[in-house]
Amino acid sequence: MINPLNTEKEHQYWEKRYEEGRTGWDMGSVSPPIKEYVDQLENKALRILIPGAGNAYEAEYLWRQGFSQVYVLDIAHQPLAQLKARVPDFPESHLIQANFFEHQGQYDLILEQTFFCSFPPTTENRKAYAQQMANLLHPNGKLVGVWFDFPKTQNGGNRPFGGSKTEYLIYFAPYFKMRTFSRCYNSIKPRGGKELFGIFEKK
Repeated sequence: MINPLNTEKEHQYWEKRYEEGRTGWDMGSVSPPIKEYVDQLENKALRILIPGAGNAYEAEYLWRQGFSQVYVLDIAHQPLAQLKARVPDFPESHLIQANFFEHQGQYDLILEQTFFCSFPPTTENRKAYAQQMANLLHPNGKLVGVWFDFPKTQNGGNRPFGGSKTEYLIYFAPYFKMRTFSRCYNSIKPRGGKELFGIFEKK
């Protein structure tokens, strides 16, 4: 897998944002659309990855619900340390500080929460995202979560970067079968009308 991002540059960028407290995306709790999906899962042994997890409230929720194979990946150290401080019994080996595009592993389920929107929205990056998601999933594994639904500006704008259902499907089509992809009805108020919830199964 080709890594389209400068690992050190991205690492420094995100560490600085956490140091300065510029974490406006942080809801302080599990995302309602993801919580509703998780609450329907019966197999607590699913191997689950949350990439670009930030403070990882989704991972905390899964762990407290008895899911034993939850892995959290982030390029920055600080959010991983914060998760460990909140949940002392979360396994150290399940906290992965790495560039997503360099990570290797196999998972049954990958949860997406504001990760796709976090890196520069070039065609190269977005194609690589879809390919790497597929690479990390077992056959018939699922990519599930929330993607932002608002336009990009001409120069890409500022993080978080936007996108549209039509654009996302172009990137996902070579690797995934769409099970559902529609506007969230249970977003938090500031994100109302700006989120899409999707379930994609690896081809």
